[in-house]
Amino acid sequence: LKGSYEWKKHTLQRMAERNVLQAEIIEVILQGELIGKYDDDKPFPSALFFKMIKQRPLHVVVSVNKVELFASIITVYEPSIEIFETDFKTKKKLR
Repeated sequence: LKGSYEWKKHTLQRMAERNVLQAEIIEVILQGELIGKYDDDKPFPSALFFKMIKQRPLHVVVSVNKVELFASIITVYEPSIEIFETDFKTKKKLR
């Protein structure tokens, strides 16, 4: 996902609340692992990326406009061990 990025107001608020830098988000997108694809999302397909940044797991959700060649950063969060396995990539099975 090299190219231009659109930073949503929601994303900027979450970044401030969660002490995440723009450079860290770009690192997750460019160097992290694609762990989810949501081709049916509207208005554009989205994807979930994961990477450990300074011993901290981060998930970044990105919506990709392939026509105009830009990505919108939808949100960023630290995955919860209550929802994800210890690899921070696999959702726990409901019991």
